[in-house]
Amino acid sequence: MAKKNKEARQQVILECTEHKTSGVPGTSRYISTKNKKNTPERLELRKYNRILKRVTVHKEIK
Repeated sequence: MAKKNKEARQQVILECTEHKTSGVPGTSRYISTKNKKNTPERLELRKYNRILKRVTVHKEIK
């Protein structure tokens, strides 16, 4: 009998928070994975924004 595979890791999309308020066209998004059992809250990471050319805070969106 095969074991059921419950996926603990899920893909999430991270979007830049500073880019929306800057007024510059375009979006900065990254795709990452997280373990939803260990981190049930929304993920927040510092990533490089290619359009603004600096490191900014990216938050998980749905």
